[in-house]
Amino acid sequence: MDRRVCEPEWLARDYAMKKRQWIMCHGVGPVVAAAIHDGHDISVEVAERIAIDDVRRLREEDPVTYRMTSTADNRITVTASRFMVDLNRPRDKCVYRKPEDAWGMQIWREPPTEKMVEHSLEIYDRFYKELYDYLAVLKERYGLFVVLDLHSYNYRRNGPDAPPEDPERNPDINVGNATLRDRKRWEPLIERVLYDMRNFDYFGRGLDVRENVKFKGGYMAEWIHRNFEGSALVLSLEFKKIFMDEWTGNVDLVQVERLHTLLKCTIPGIEESLKKMDAKI
Repeated sequence: MDRRVCEPEWLARDYAMKKRQWIMCHGVGPVVAAAIHDGHDISVEVAERIAIDDVRRLREEDPVTYRMTSTADNRITVTASRFMVDLNRPRDKCVYRKPEDAWGMQIWREPPTEKMVEHSLEIYDRFYKELYDYLAVLKERYGLFVVLDLHSYNYRRNGPDAPPEDPERNPDINVGNATLRDRKRWEPLIERVLYDMRNFDYFGRGLDVRENVKFKGGYMAEWIHRNFEGSALVLSLEFKKIFMDEWTGNVDLVQVERLHTLLKCTIPGIEESLKKMDAKI
């Protein structure tokens, strides 16, 4: 399946990222949308040694989350696959080496060489250096800002014909914010986002949106909260893959567009809440 859309902006994105593995775009406003696990690209060296095929890799990546980043004017998108470097894990865990690092899968036919690992670490270090500079600009411009950290997750791991996993433990949208050190300060904004998402009309029904049930937020969220404490709120939004068949990779673009609209509907509330917070400082 071709996951790309033939639009000028994304053709330009592909060209710009051939060597850089990501792009960080500044726009207007204090909200950033990031898709750091959408990437599917791996190096020639990784491709020669990896044991899993494209379909299995895609199952553990976050397809189409890059499309949802257009929710905000400020956007971060990554094309490097998490199987080459996982930017949402600590530096010493960003290269998967053992099955337990990657959902029990035997990743490598041959273990990665030290040169390959060094290359992944170099990508990792460049990303976080650039991320710091990028977010520092937002802090300077707006004082307070919000990062929507967009992900998706599987809920039919037992097979395409097996029953889905228990919905009590698998909400439609999991809002991870457990790495936030001062939730009370950000509580009105968080509650506004939860309210707007829960009251959104998703094809005639409401979505199950809950905090920190399936995921609590990854390393990038923890890093941002630590480095921009008091200025940044990261909401790690994990969308259950109700918008696609996680086993075939087929995507329902109508549902994706509806989720995109849901995200856009949260922006006014976020900006309004940030203004109220700013007025109190």
